[in-house]
Amino acid sequence: MIRSHWAVENGLHWVLDMVFREDESRARLGHSAENLAMLRKLALHLIRQDTTRKRGVKTMRMKAAWDTTYLLHVLEAV
Repeated sequence: MIRSHWAVENGLHWVLDMVFREDESRARLGHSAENLAMLRKLALHLIRQDTTRKRGVKTMRMKAAWDTTYLLHVLEAV
């Protein structure tokens, strides 16, 4: 049971904290925190689906932010 908890923590929550800085989010009004969390998880899922590059999630996220052709590649992979 403990190992399965840490598998989830290391596989999802840690990545969201380190790559998307989720713990530093200041969204507090209404449903904004839940909506942003859902968008972050969607972005993480889309980035992880791209197997053409062997880079870290943070690097791939920044590449998608800077390079619109790569962004379109990630979005079209769905």
